[in-house]
Amino acid sequence: MTPVAVITGASSGIGAKAAARIADAGFEVAVVGRNPERTRAVASSVGGTAFLADYDSLDEVRGLAASLAERFEHIDVLANNAGGLLHERGLSKDGFERTIQHNHLAPFLLTNLLLPRLEGSRVIGTASVANTFGSFRLDDLQWEKRSWRGGWRAYGTSKIATILFAEELARRSPLESYSFHPGYVATSFGAESSLVKLGNRVTNGRIAITAEEGATPLVMLATVENVDAANGTYFDRLRPNGRVNRAVRQPGIAAALWEESARLVGLSSS
Repeated sequence: MTPVAVITGASSGIGAKAAARIADAGFEVAVVGRNPERTRAVASSVGGTAFLADYDSLDEVRGLAASLAERFEHIDVLANNAGGLLHERGLSKDGFERTIQHNHLAPFLLTNLLLPRLEGSRVIGTASVANTFGSFRLDDLQWEKRSWRGGWRAYGTSKIATILFAEELARRSPLESYSFHPGYVATSFGAESSLVKLGNRVTNGRIAITAEEGATPLVMLATVENVDAANGTYFDRLRPNGRVNRAVRQPGIAAALWEESARLVGLSSS
C-alpha cells in the first residue's frame, strides 16, 4: 500500500521542494496550500492531490481535516510546514494574533483532528532557530501586552510553541513527533520584514541556503525508516538536540501550552 504524506505550506519554498522529493521516495503526497494556482501546480507536478486551506480561519482548518480524512484512510506522515513571519500585528478571522494562529494553533488543531488517521504515524513540525530569541508567556500568546517590533519575537515565540507541541505530542500519544530548523532559506519568507531586507542587502543573499537544501531535514524526517534520536527531538537541520530557548525546558510548560491551545481552538485537552 502506498504511504501517504500530507505537507502543509507546500505551494512554494521548502514545502514544494519537499513534496517533490517525498513523492520521488514513493509517497502519495497531499499538497496543502492557500494559493489555488500554486497549490494545484505543485500537486500536478508531483502526481499528488491539492488541498486548499487558509490558516487565517480555523473553520478552514477543520474543513481541511475533514477533506483529508475523507480522502485517506491512513496518513503516514503529517508535515506541519505552513506558517510564517508577519511584519505587522493583526488578528485572524477567529480573533487570535495571526502569528500564533498560523504557526501553532492551526497545526495543533489539524493534527488533533487527524489523530484517527495517524495511527503509528510520524508528525513533523517546521520550527526555527528563531525560537532562541522568542519570549514565551502563556498569559500573552496573543502578544497584547508587549510591543511588536517587526514581529520577530512573536515569530520566535511561535516556534517555541512548535517545539513544545512536538515534545508533548510524543509524550501524550504513540506517534513519532519531531520538529526541525531548516536553515536560513532563500525564499519569500519574511519578505516584508525590514530586518530580512537589510540582511539580504548587506550579505547579497550569501548567508541563505536554497529551498532545496532547506527541505532536506523535512525529507529526511519524513522518509527515513528510523529516526536516530529520541521521540520529540528538535533538530537543527540534520543535527538532533538543537539549541532551544530556556522556556522549552521549564517543567510542565509543554503540557500547559497543550491545555491552553486546546481551550483556544475548542478541543478537549485529554
